[in-house]
Amino acid sequence: MSSTPHPPTASRRAPPSPIGRGVVVVLPLLLSACASQIDAGVVPEGAGPGFWWGLWHGFIFPFAWVGSLFNNEIAVYAVPNSGGWYDFGFFLGITVLGGGSVFGSKKRK
Repeated sequence: MSSTPHPPTASRRAPPSPIGRGVVVVLPLLLSACASQIDAGVVPEGAGPGFWWGLWHGFIFPFAWVGSLFNNEIAVYAVPNSGGWYDFGFFLGITVLGGGSVFGSKKRK
């Protein structure tokens, strides 16, 4: 009987352990349990800051975040706000005005 070389086998990673799966499921649940909303944060439609304030707050987010580390009076997100339009402005302020995709792009030579 002649011995033929076996083709190299691809290295396989071991499947995740049950403990690892549990951490992936339980950790986000524990973190979400820390979230809260106070009753004063709920305002009638249009009574709080809207799209334009959200855009501005998103743009100044990095500076407000650093300031909030040293002063409890500084917040990075306005509560109460007008809801979806404020959120949309905040998102645009962080991603577009803050250079969200500009810094990750690579220039071609």
